[in-house]
Amino acid sequence: MSSTLSENFQKRLRTARIARNLNQEQLALRAGLQTSAISHFETGTRKPSFDNLKHLADALEVTTDYLLGRSTNMDSSANTVDRLHRHYSGLSSEYQDVAEEIIQMLVKKSKTKYKGNK
Repeated sequence: MSSTLSENFQKRLRTARIARNLNQEQLALRAGLQTSAISHFETGTRKPSFDNLKHLADALEVTTDYLLGRSTNMDSSANTVDRLHRHYSGLSSEYQDVAEEIIQMLVKKSKTKYKGNK
């Protein structure tokens, strides 16, 4: 990482962690890393590997592009869709059907509520 990219990463990692109301230990647990690694990443004494960068982004529910300063949007709808897709893919076909029914019910309820507020 270049020094500007590294500084950007340090700031964005800390900002995203705080925005998610996580301390370094909690982030480390979510990302499968040591607490000391999070501290080193935030202070710039160590740089994350590509795999660790992905784990951090997943744990913080942001994109790697956000952490690297390539995107200004911390909350990524694409990241949410990816996460939901991973959960959905891990379900049995029976539970996938149930999930689809629940989503259809929520969409229908949302449309009904929206029409009532016009």
